[in-house]
Amino acid sequence: MTSSPRTSRTMAFWTRGRVIVAVVALLTLVFIFENTRSVKIRLLVPEVAMPLWLALFATGVIGAVCGMYWSHLRARD
Repeated sequence: MTSSPRTSRTMAFWTRGRVIVAVVALLTLVFIFENTRSVKIRLLVPEVAMPLWLALFATGVIGAVCGMYWSHLRARD
């Protein structure tokens, strides 16, 4: 049984996707382990101490949510 060119392209796409996800996961772990020191962050009035990676991750998640919200609003119009 031979595979069609379409099946080969699909398999190559998924294999390439898995490699990219693995590299991003590895870089994420390196980032976390390199940024474990605690930092103080002022949130309006209170001062909060947390690991630097967590503060950056939370900021990234907030930015991603805002971006998805704005793109959803633009797509609706």
